[in-house]
Amino acid sequence: MKVLGKTALVTGASRGIGRAIALELAQQGIKRLLLVARNRVNLTAVAEEIQATEAKIEVIILPLDIRNSVSVTTAIAQAWRDYGPIDILVNCAGVAHQSSFLYSKLSQVEDELSVNLMGTYHITRVVARRMAAQKQGTIINVSSLMGKIAAPTMATYSATKFALLGFTQALRSELAPYNIRVIALLPSLTDTDMVQGLEWFRFMKPVVPKKVAQALVIGLQKDMSEIVVGWQSHLALWCQRLIPWLMQQITAMAAPLSQKSHSTQRVAKIS
Repeated sequence: MKVLGKTALVTGASRGIGRAIALELAQQGIKRLLLVARNRVNLTAVAEEIQATEAKIEVIILPLDIRNSVSVTTAIAQAWRDYGPIDILVNCAGVAHQSSFLYSKLSQVEDELSVNLMGTYHITRVVARRMAAQKQGTIINVSSLMGKIAAPTMATYSATKFALLGFTQALRSELAPYNIRVIALLPSLTDTDMVQGLEWFRFMKPVVPKKVAQALVIGLQKDMSEIVVGWQSHLALWCQRLIPWLMQQITAMAAPLSQKSHSTQRVAKIS
């Protein structure tokens, strides 16, 4: 699939991987970008950055909290009327909280569930219904390597990313008759402001957001249904499939269960 001349909506577009994906799609000749996040100022900055180098691209910002189903429904319906059909939906918005499970805060658990799962569900449902009516579309759900290999101190985040993979696989079959492709993107540890508030896992070298975005474009061109980013991820998944007990030991050794293991870590967000 080529993105040239398409219209794409990217959630979590104000920072990190979402921002990188928006910039990469612009470089690949996308016709129109709808950028969704809660922070209007950051969204405006991304839009200006894109249009400074790609003046022909129409960039629309939609300051929106995807947890609010009413707001999502209203905003997408209005955008569809004003700017035409959406060809590509990239679900990148997410939050992460790190803590020992026994000392985790319910408010943080609910935050991860409401954004990573319910927020993605809300916007996907609204967009997919319209894609089904027009008999074409592509949906990309940004999961994580933690959607394949669960990480200590990231129990709820891992659970939401596992759930996103199940959601993706179910939709892939269900929406295929409507000519809608559903793809999973699985970055490993990525050097964004989100991870700056977390203790990094040992042995993991973070990739830059641009590499994740480039991997997405290559995966789209190759019609891949699941896009794994980075050699470390491929190696970890190979080990998980063939020697799961060893992968579990490596994950436990890499986890930051040190002096901070009994305290909840600082909130990290992509919005």
